[in-house]
Amino acid sequence: MRAMSPLPLWLLLWHLRHPAMAYLTVSIEPLPPVVVGDAVTLKCNFKTDGKMREIVWYRVTDGGTIKQKIFTFDAMFSTNFSQMENYRKREDLVYQSTVRLPEVRISDNGPYECHVGIYDRATREKVVLASGNVFLNVMAPPTSISVLAADTPAPFSRYQAQNFTLVCVVSGGKPAPLVYFKRDGEPIEATPLPEPPAGASSWAPRNLLHRDLDDTKLPKSLAAEGELGMGNPFPTADPPRGLAAERDSVTESIPETVVSREFPRWVHMAEPIYYFRHTHAPVSDGTVEARATLTWTLNPQIDNEALFSCEVKHPALSMPMQSEVTLVAPKGPKITMTPTRARVGDTVRILVQGFQNEVFPEPLFTWTRVGSRLLDGSAEHDGKELVLERVPAELNGSMYRCTAQNPLGSTDTHTRLIVFENPNIPRGPEDSNGEWCWWYWDFHGDARGGKGCVEGAWPCLGPTLGHVSLSHSRPSPISSPHPRPFPISPCLIP
Repeated sequence: MRAMSPLPLWLLLWHLRHPAMAYLTVSIEPLPPVVVGDAVTLKCNFKTDGKMREIVWYRVTDGGTIKQKIFTFDAMFSTNFSQMENYRKREDLVYQSTVRLPEVRISDNGPYECHVGIYDRATREKVVLASGNVFLNVMAPPTSISVLAADTPAPFSRYQAQNFTLVCVVSGGKPAPLVYFKRDGEPIEATPLPEPPAGASSWAPRNLLHRDLDDTKLPKSLAAEGELGMGNPFPTADPPRGLAAERDSVTESIPETVVSREFPRWVHMAEPIYYFRHTHAPVSDGTVEARATLTWTLNPQIDNEALFSCEVKHPALSMPMQSEVTLVAPKGPKITMTPTRARVGDTVRILVQGFQNEVFPEPLFTWTRVGSRLLDGSAEHDGKELVLERVPAELNGSMYRCTAQNPLGSTDTHTRLIVFENPNIPRGPEDSNGEWCWWYWDFHGDARGGKGCVEGAWPCLGPTLGHVSLSHSRPSPISSPHPRPFPISPCLIP
């Protein structure tokens, strides 16, 4: 019999004294992107010939610097438990190393690691570890989409073209969606603008030939009225100045309105050139807000009543999401006056409640008083509502113009204020501005009439009137040799 070589015998003796170490391999199958609300299964595959100690799932954050233990399976006691309160009752152990999240959230997005530990064959005090990792990509469909007009409200440009920008805002999506514009259902071929313009000069509107303001702004009767406030703008009779007599509210026609519109006479020989920009910014909840802008030189003649839509494509959507707007110039404003029968001392509110059509973008409202200033002394007032505080009798029959305009056109509405007598305010010598006034006759030389006023108190009818102001009226045919004026006043000294 042939003798054995000493080397194999030495190896045999070493293996008998030192049992072979157990082997352990861990692998995790890649996961496809999942949508918020779907169920996802994290499966940890491992092979070993050793005795299981534990399986632990970690969520990795901050670029791998922090590992949060989220789930543990203890093979020694055959128990499993969650380490995080916000994960409690959200995961189920399918089979020792497999965890299922029934409703995934955006906050679940990120890398995960599975750590498997087994006992060493040589000693139970030593544990052999191996791990695998997988990335969970959670998608979220956009939750809202809206189309806005930039820099609104904006006035109507009568003399030169102006740039106009639509902004499409898409919120709630992850990852950032694909956004594009359509006009009248057809995709718009736009020039991309990756960077904002270097200066305002590159965005300045193109100058067109100037033209004289034509008669589309106001009817000729209203235009004539603006000259020193003279002329009768309407064929209807003007209510008398002062207090209007009480009339039946059923037959009363308040207010009287006239509407006019204006469009420019521009002619663009070429098709508009569109410019497109797309940006997105992360939001604290893990989603992305996308903004897309479409800019072109507006032509109200062809862009009025044009339908623009913003459409969104996203991997979490089964079909595109869209929002649309129609560019419309304002026309036919609806004006209400409160109270409908204004009395002396009332606070009157004149409000634009809407239009005959849907107007986009939002109009700019400007109020003026025809032939005079507003009650507070200002030339104009911006806003949908004009408030006249404590109206005096002198405002009876006054005309107010509301100009509603957006970049597509302008419209004017005129309404007349009728002021009635207020029985709670006695008709005495008190003037509307808080002065006490009286009429007098001057029989010295050419007889003239006049009006005397004193502020804040009844005047003292004596030789000196102090701060009394006099305003002369037209000459009177009455003559008398009296040396100086004397008051003929309804006022009495209390």
